Amino acid sequence: MREIVVDTETTGLEVEKGHRLVEICCIELDGRLPTGRFYHTLIDPQRDIPAEAVAIHGLTEEKLKGAPVFADIAGPLLEFIAESRLVIHNAEFDLRFLNSELARLDRPPIPVSQSLDTLALARRRFPGSSCSLNDLCRRFNFDLSARSKHGARIDAELLAQVYLELIGGRQARLALAPEDDTAVKSVDVQRKRWGMRPEPLPSRITAEELAAHARFIAEQLEGDVVWKWVERAAEAA
Repeated sequence: MREIVVDTETTGLEVEKGHRLVEICCIELDGRLPTGRFYHTLIDPQRDIPAEAVAIHGLTEEKLKGAPVFADIAGPLLEFIAESRLVIHNAEFDLRFLNSELARLDRPPIPVSQSLDTLALARRRFPGSSCSLNDLCRRFNFDLSARSKHGARIDAELLAQVYLELIGGRQARLALAPEDDTAVKSVDVQRKRWGMRPEPLPSRITAEELAAHARFIAEQLEGDVVWKWVERAAEAA
């Protein structure tokens, strides 16, 4: 199943006051594993960026000079997302900003039903505990050294790992039923990433070992062995 982990950075917390997106990152998962494909871009918000927002993500107006405006990235972004489920921490917040930007372009909104909120998932699993992305990373012993400030790319990468733990960790990749092809897809993803072995490994069994094995079968396992009794019982039945 294809899913997209999404994280955004903004000029502030309130869409109603004209705050806008300044960064977005989308990471593709297949079988709940990253495929290596992602969509990431800075965005010129076409407005000032308050100091309190800069303190969080470090994106100043100077850093965003030359970045595309949302109208320029809307098409590629929506094409990358397509109809895949969006995995978002506090989905309501990010979708409000995304849909506000889409509304400015007279494009239809992304439905809430297309998203999975990992914040709600974490609160159900750890009731009464803080479920910020930082706290969840610490709970699962993930390295936060690269997260000196918020950033859509690093946060999306961390969220992809947190999401896997929230739904059961490594066990989520096991195929438990014939129709569950998650494990098969995961193997296929890794094969595409690393490539198939160009030539099969040579056999490690020598001719002498094969001959010794044949002698063992002939000398030791012929005669009145257990499975012969099983065969006779089956024939009698």
